[in-house]
Amino acid sequence: MSTPVVSIAYHSGYGHTAVLAEAVRSGAVEAGAEVHLIKVDEITEEQWALLDASDAIVFGSPTYMGTASGAFHVFAEATSKRWAASAWRDKLAAGFTNSASKSGDKLHTLQFFQILAAQLGMHWVNLGLLPGWNSSTASENDLNRLGVFAGAAAQTNADEGPEAVHKADVATAEHLGRRVAETAKVFGEGRASLAA
Repeated sequence: MSTPVVSIAYHSGYGHTAVLAEAVRSGAVEAGAEVHLIKVDEITEEQWALLDASDAIVFGSPTYMGTASGAFHVFAEATSKRWAASAWRDKLAAGFTNSASKSGDKLHTLQFFQILAAQLGMHWVNLGLLPGWNSSTASENDLNRLGVFAGAAAQTNADEGPEAVHKADVATAEHLGRRVAETAKVFGEGRASLAA
């Protein structure tokens, strides 16, 4: 099978979400994917073409006021041209987010990504992890320490910079990248088998 192409379309207001985007990239590369990081607030026509040619697109944004950032919403609205042409139909999709509060309505941001993906005819790849840090023998250093199933979620204190993104959250984002790349391989091999 050819190398799966994974693009990470994200916005990062203060750098925390960029740390997660890089972690998703690292995990996907480790799993054998070709990966493109695309800042949606600076997107070019060439980068739109990269998204169109990708096997999987991972959406990322901080959670601001209970949803994805305004910059990400602008990008989401711009995907309407892809929606009208069914250009992203049957691509894989996944998502990640960060906020200062432990919950911080991160689930709503991930659900926004899921609905966007569904409207575009994409297939959602969930985190695929049981929750961590939910028993007396667990630790805040567990993968999926925040117990989110829909995607990778991170919590970083509002008064700390990108270097303070929790290492377990970074590792969880890396896991998501690997899972997306591995799922893209399975889908690619399945398509090749059906075509043969």
